[in-house]
This record gives sequence, structure tokens and C-alpha cells, in this order.
Amino acid sequence: MAAEAGNPAVGGGPGGIRAADADRDRVAGILGTAYSEGRLSKDEYDARLEAALSARTYADLDQIVTDLPVRADVARAAARPAVAAPVARTNGFAVASLACGLGQFVVGPLATVPAIVFGHLARSQIRRTGEQGAGVALAGLVLGWGAVIVGVIFILIAAALAMSGMHAGMQMP
Repeated sequence: MAAEAGNPAVGGGPGGIRAADADRDRVAGILGTAYSEGRLSKDEYDARLEAALSARTYADLDQIVTDLPVRADVARAAARPAVAAPVARTNGFAVASLACGLGQFVVGPLATVPAIVFGHLARSQIRRTGEQGAGVALAGLVLGWGAVIVGVIFILIAAALAMSGMHAGMQMP
């Protein structure tokens, strides 16, 4: 169960990396299995369990289970740090959609159409690729379409006021 070359060399070597509680728990599980199979006596199990729970590094954990015939994949998992799952990247069109949606407040309606187009492109790509950013794209779309709706309402109000002004001008003798 020696440390592998793929582990990062932090703290003087792969075995010098500090172990986490989850790593100590995995080793305790290996010891429990070995005890239930009759590979360890009660005293040896107790001593190794105490050592596992107080282990500081992966090298310490490695020494506790090195003579036990455990499955190689379980032993390697217990002797190396857990690797975080890669985070899916955020779709670029989603970010562009939100930026254009917010940009409307600075540059006016010039950014409205790009906010809507980028938002729809982003949502289409996100469904295909599984990237992050669906909420960001939706926010850009809401801002873009919101500006369109506000613009249409403004135009309708302006037209109604213009019509009422023209109508009032015609009635005056």
C-alpha cells in the first residue's frame, strides 16, 4: 500500500501528507473487516484502531494496514488523499449574456439583442454539453427580454400620449 508516484509531493513526500478524518475512517473499516475475518486478534485490532484514529499522515496509515491482505484498490484509496471531482466550467455565452444584460444599464438598448442571443445560445450549449451557467444565461435572458418589454410599453405610452395630444389639438377652435 505504498504511496504512488501520482500523489502530490507535499510535506516532504507523498506519505508525509496529513491524513483527514475520512482517511482514518477508511482504514478503521479495513481493520474492522480484517478483525471480522479473523486476521487480527482483539488486542491487535484495538491497538491498530487506536493507531489509525491517532494517525497524522498517510505514511502512518500505510504502516497500520500494510501486512493485511486487502483489495489493492481499497488499500490505495485509504493511503492517498481524496481527489475532488473536477468542476464543470461555466459556459462563455452565459457569462456574455449576463454581461450584456447588465450592460444595458450603462450603454442602453445596444446590449439588449446580444443579451438575448447569447442567452439562447448558452442555454442550447448547456443542454448539449452539461456545462455550468444555466442560471447565469437565464438572468441575461430575463434582463434582455425585460428591456424589450419595458421598451415596448414605453413606446405604447408615448404613442398614446402623442395621439391624445393630437386629438386635443384638433378639437380646439
